[in-house]
Amino acid sequence: MDSLISLHNVSAGYEPNQAVLRNINLDIKQNDFIGIIGPNGGGKSTLLKVILGLLPIQKGKLNYAWKNNKHYIGYLPQSNEIDTKFPIKVSEVVLSGIMGSKSYFGKYSKSDKNKANELLDKLGLTEYKNNTIGELSGGQRQRAFLGRAIINKPSVLILDEPNTYVDKHFEGELYNMLSELNKEMAILLVSHDIGTISPIIKTIACVNEELHYHNSNKISEKVLSTYKCPIELVAHGHVPHRVLNQH
Repeated sequence: MDSLISLHNVSAGYEPNQAVLRNINLDIKQNDFIGIIGPNGGGKSTLLKVILGLLPIQKGKLNYAWKNNKHYIGYLPQSNEIDTKFPIKVSEVVLSGIMGSKSYFGKYSKSDKNKANELLDKLGLTEYKNNTIGELSGGQRQRAFLGRAIINKPSVLILDEPNTYVDKHFEGELYNMLSELNKEMAILLVSHDIGTISPIIKTIACVNEELHYHNSNKISEKVLSTYKCPIELVAHGHVPHRVLNQH
């Protein structure tokens, strides 16, 4: 299967000759669901910026399967990157995901608005469509921004810590939504909580300056140590607990 996005020996950083990421190799294919994990400062956000085209690479190759904007990457940023005081309605947030496919002076069509209304209904936000984004709860805001990310039916959906500042009830709903969306698109999900996301992801990428790809959704602390990916595993059940090597 051809890759939708491929990175070959990519290095990238914010200062000349100072790479945050080194020799990254990753192929993102149709219906992949990749969990991206790693320590703070290890380069997860930098990797997303490279894939999104927001940070130039210093060396290597970054290739996309599409041309002329026929396909799109949907992006749900971290909650702390969102200005909740900006006076924009929930319906307008969702519609704003269409802007990239329009000319500078393009207006939203009736079809665009119908598409947004369908998404608002699917996301359980119809009754809040005329509220400003700041009037919503954390979980409701994430639904609205997820709607913006998927309204163009992207080939690849990227989510950066989507469960931050949301309650556990919505977290479960979000992961159910992502499982359904994965039938239509590839998904990259950055998370610190591998124990929670492991039931829905298919493979794992450990990022700590380098990237180690694990072709399974199950991973042990021994493997993480081999990958130089120092994060803790937590099992979720009646009592959340750390998972040790001989668990």
